[in-house]
Amino acid sequence: MIARIWHGWTNMQNADAYEQLLNHEIFVNIADKNIDGYKGIELLKRINNGENEFITIMYFESLDAVKQFAGENYEVAVVPENARRLLLRYDNTSQHYEILKQKQS
Repeated sequence: MIARIWHGWTNMQNADAYEQLLNHEIFVNIADKNIDGYKGIELLKRINNGENEFITIMYFESLDAVKQFAGENYEVAVVPENARRLLLRYDNTSQHYEILKQKQS
């Protein structure tokens, strides 16, 4: 299992709009692609120094599944233009980690 992690930051004024865009458009579009091996996404947020930091963690069965989502150059971040307009800055690349163990409660 692979976790794909990415960070983006908004100002306080754009935080709600960005969160709505993620939840109601971007995440829906990802799910609608029916990527074989895509297992879901988590959205994290924190306020720090007057900015909102958002982290997405996507889950895939393999790097091949990640490539189905992001293309052969899979480390490059996938940031739609409508999201870029709301962000102050963002990671240009995503980090990929092999999940060695998941603890279930």
